[in-house]
Amino acid sequence: MQHDFHYISKHDPRVREAYKDIQAILRGAQDLLRPKFTFRFDVVGSYQRNMITYDSKSNVGYDFDFNIEVNDDDGTYKPKQLKNMLQKAIGAVCVKYGYDYPEDSTRVLTIKMKNRRESRILHSCDFAIVNNYIDDEGYECQEYIHFDKPHGNYTWCEQPDGYYMLPEKIGWIKENGLWDVEMRDLYIEKKNKNDNPDVHSRAVFAMAVHEICQKFGFYEDEN
Repeated sequence: MQHDFHYISKHDPRVREAYKDIQAILRGAQDLLRPKFTFRFDVVGSYQRNMITYDSKSNVGYDFDFNIEVNDDDGTYKPKQLKNMLQKAIGAVCVKYGYDYPEDSTRVLTIKMKNRRESRILHSCDFAIVNNYIDDEGYECQEYIHFDKPHGNYTWCEQPDGYYMLPEKIGWIKENGLWDVEMRDLYIEKKNKNDNPDVHSRAVFAMAVHEICQKFGFYEDEN
């Protein structure tokens, strides 16, 4: 199916209202889980970059991405326990705001706001459960809870190498004046060409960043 993605500003009243509700949901989940553990949350991805998109031809609206960092330094809970508890806590609150109960996927928990009369998803939000730490060599690292669906296993999984290069590449693109036109245009183009439902926006964005850097000489410049 041919897509027709467009940008929608994070300052749009619809986006602001949804963002406000998601924050309230997470604060409610914090209250429910406080007897067991605490966590912080940060918005990441398209909202943070003001590159939120929606497809005018599909029944899938725009989305948000949040990282949830649990304070469990003693390792009291296993990855499966953490994700299940967060799923239940978020689910207990989000349904009060009209969202569906969270879906558990490989990398994230997802809630969706639907227009059931028109069988349409208005927007959704992905929650990745992460752990930031300093490795033995003093580098900042991040791992996330990975759900191996075929085997039902939950494990902490290190972010891929590309994840750590992304901020540097984004900085280079902005410094060279390639962000507002070249980067935004290529991202939309790739979104419109992507027909694989398993390739999410974050992956499409990373591919666009990599392509811009290759095309305009990031690696040559670094050497």
